Amino acid sequence: MSRSPRLWAALGLFAVACVLLVLLMPMRAPPPPPAMNGLSAMAAAPQEEALPSRRDPEHEGRILLSAADAAAAARQGLIPADVRSVLDVRERMRHGQFVWQDNGRVSGRLVIWADLDRQLVSAFLDGHEIGTSVILYGTEGKATPEGSFPIKDKRERYHSRTYDAPMPYSLWLTDDGVAVHGSDVRWGRATHGCIGVPLAFARRLFAVAEPGDVVTIVRSSAHGTSREPALPQG
Repeated sequence: MSRSPRLWAALGLFAVACVLLVLLMPMRAPPPPPAMNGLSAMAAAPQEEALPSRRDPEHEGRILLSAADAAAAARQGLIPADVRSVLDVRERMRHGQFVWQDNGRVSGRLVIWADLDRQLVSAFLDGHEIGTSVILYGTEGKATPEGSFPIKDKRERYHSRTYDAPMPYSLWLTDDGVAVHGSDVRWGRATHGCIGVPLAFARRLFAVAEPGDVVTIVRSSAHGTSREPALPQG
């Protein structure tokens, strides 16, 4: 017995709904692609297979980049220019999580790269990623500004008089109070324009950052990169 076009359409919609339901179950979905840092959105299968062969033999948990890979990632707004290695973050991070691995590097040219779309910030010292974290940022009339901002000042202990809120380990970016600072980074929260990072990450970042170091805030979707935000807590 032949089936009507309406029945076939209904069956097709049901199949699509089932697939979407599976994909939207984060605790049961297949694991995400490796390296949830700058390279995570470069989701071509050949590159994923090639990553293990470029792991740094001297430092576990780090991936060396070829000049071509680094340039491609920079064009997509994922990392700054001239990056030499990134952290090999194998799982998608949740709010409040971070990775810090400086391999003893304590000085050099520091670049901080924050991606509002992917809700991540990374710190690069002399071209090597030394830390990455899930962030909070500003919305609803208090948007976090995009652009490159030399750090104007740093304050280990600061309390906002405007919002009556602590802002520990602040790295000041603008004259109107936008900073990178320690926060209680939880899913569903936002800032009044600042970049909020977990307190332990903020303390490490504060230790290596100096006035004049540049913080760049971008939206990688503007470069054609698919959005892949952090997972909710739970």
